[in-house]
Amino acid sequence: MFKDVYRGAMGSEERVKKYQTLGFAVSSACAEVIADCFLCPWEALKVKMQTAEPGTFTTSTIKGLNAINQAEGVNGFYKGLQPLWARQIPYTIIKFVAFERIVQQFYTKVFTKEKSSYSKGTQLMVTFMSGYIAGVFCAIVSHPADTMVSILNKRGKSEAGTGAQVKEIYGEIGFNGLWKGIGTRIFMVGTLTCMQWVIYDSFKIWCGLATTGGK
Repeated sequence: MFKDVYRGAMGSEERVKKYQTLGFAVSSACAEVIADCFLCPWEALKVKMQTAEPGTFTTSTIKGLNAINQAEGVNGFYKGLQPLWARQIPYTIIKFVAFERIVQQFYTKVFTKEKSSYSKGTQLMVTFMSGYIAGVFCAIVSHPADTMVSILNKRGKSEAGTGAQVKEIYGEIGFNGLWKGIGTRIFMVGTLTCMQWVIYDSFKIWCGLATTGGK
């Protein structure tokens, strides 16, 4: 929806092409801001379930939501929203912009024939590789904020604001602590991102549409 909005705001097709990267970035960022408002409570519940000592927190979704609400109120679901934005917005921008640009590079530098001369399998291979490379960038950009989100949600109710808590956590774990587990996250996010794009382009093929990128 936002891509259409910004396409319309650009006016001419020439301006659309000139500022296409900016359009991808702004559109994906706007969509992610809204999406994270819905994601944040579930992220809080997920982290609580994952990090609580065995037997100290329920594994039931409904009971877990009620427990957080009773202990911390609505703030318990949204105390990690700002770090979540810091994680998800760059992640989403990179996912869209990097993927589109990497696909273009593949069809410009590696697969230089007409795109239609390559099989759908080859085109999906390009999608897979581009998606995985984009996913690596996504993981690197979003990992420090992901670490903060996890620790914030793991902690109980605090009188300090989110900013103060973030400073406190950073004081405890330091710069190196922000990057703990980056290798595992690169594998996870790279795989997740490439499969999202493969599913996306496979669906386009099924609908009779062209895959992403190329001419």
